[in-house]
Amino acid sequence: MMKKINIAVISIFILLMAGSVFAENAPQQNADIELSEGKWIEMTHRYPIPAMSGDVLSEPDPEMLAKWWESLNDEILTQLVEWSLQSNRDLASARSKVTEARAALGINKAALLPWLDNTDYWYNSRTPVETGGKGKGVDVYKLGIDASWEIDIFGGRRETVKAGAASLEAQYASLHAAWVSLSAEVALNYLTLRTLQERLLIAESNLALQEDTLEMLQSRVDAGLSDHLALNQSKYTLEQTKAEIPPIQKSIEEVKNNLAVLTGRVPGSLDQLLSERKPLPKLDQKMMTGIPANSLRQRPDIFAAERQLVAQIARKKSAKADLWPKFYLIGSIGTEALDTGSLFEGPNKVYSFGPKIVWPIFHAGAIRNNIKVQTARQEQYLAAYEQTVLKAVAEVRNALTAGIEERKRNDALRRGREAAQTALDVANDKYRNGLTDFNNVINAQRALLSLSEATAISDGQITSDSVMLFKALGGGWAPISEEYDTSAVNK
Repeated sequence: MMKKINIAVISIFILLMAGSVFAENAPQQNADIELSEGKWIEMTHRYPIPAMSGDVLSEPDPEMLAKWWESLNDEILTQLVEWSLQSNRDLASARSKVTEARAALGINKAALLPWLDNTDYWYNSRTPVETGGKGKGVDVYKLGIDASWEIDIFGGRRETVKAGAASLEAQYASLHAAWVSLSAEVALNYLTLRTLQERLLIAESNLALQEDTLEMLQSRVDAGLSDHLALNQSKYTLEQTKAEIPPIQKSIEEVKNNLAVLTGRVPGSLDQLLSERKPLPKLDQKMMTGIPANSLRQRPDIFAAERQLVAQIARKKSAKADLWPKFYLIGSIGTEALDTGSLFEGPNKVYSFGPKIVWPIFHAGAIRNNIKVQTARQEQYLAAYEQTVLKAVAEVRNALTAGIEERKRNDALRRGREAAQTALDVANDKYRNGLTDFNNVINAQRALLSLSEATAISDGQITSDSVMLFKALGGGWAPISEEYDTSAVNK
């Protein structure tokens, strides 16, 4: 009876010590989980963007952000984005990492439950007579089941499970991040393709006009109405335009191959789909200049960084729990005999049951150093989280500024292109009437070609800047959210 009383007193003493440890660590734990997200998100609205006027402020519609590529109203682009979701190899790898993290969480949860093992063996032993034995071999047979359960009083196992759950959420966010980047990359390549096709059309149109001019000049030279200077000037202008076409065609082929890889297709298989020229997809001209805080929180890299920090906080708590004793309930039941025929007889049944306490006494500072390691890693994850939020704010502001300034540039280019077209018409008319030399015609042709190309590139850049804004806001979450239910993380 006294032994039982002593055991009870020791157990109560240990539990009281554990309670004091929890009370001592409570403020620190509360400080650990204070991520101060509010003060970082607040920074998105703290300083005005110089390019924005105060009276123009609108925020992207969350429904539009969820599937932003559909707002471009281009069936081919939508199809390419859907193909990339289904077949992209990098996305497949990210999905596998989510599956791996979910299985790892299952392993951690299993450690909270009792474990049962079947233990069966046979052995033969011989003890010499000189040492008190019989001097002959003895066979021993045993069949049994062993049980072990760690009672997680100090929460080390539970914190490991929390770390696993947060890591799973981080992997899910990484999958989302891969999809956000992939969908934006598909759209940007598609916009580049349509821009290149528009540039090719402009170059070919100018080439046709220059060929007509060359024929006209050749006729004037043949008739003795003009010299060879203007003819040769027209020829080298024509050849310069011809020289600009092959690089554009090379770039078109490269972009098609990029799209094939992004969508998980064999390069060359998309030629039939993409070769036909289509107009450049454009968004409504309504300027999206707001930075919705909720959309910024939707960014998967911010969520991933936050979950990684939460996971590391849990690992540090688990490391601290190693300072305190571990309590186990262990037991076994079975049968043991000197021959197989007696194994299932009543007298040969064996069992054992009882508690087990393991308390580290001397580990040469390994446990405390592990706590320092986990604390240092927590500081690293916190810094990484803050850096991710700052980077996100910068990317959104950059995308907004780029879109606003590119629209201004586009307006100027269009006015310049109209002036160049008028100048070319006037120069052609004056040349035909002998009122100016051919240099003015050549200069006007060059200016028109240059401004037309720049305008086409700017048109594509405006839409590309919108795509970059969608990416910066973490847009495009709908397909992945439909594929993976985040509530399953906590199951």
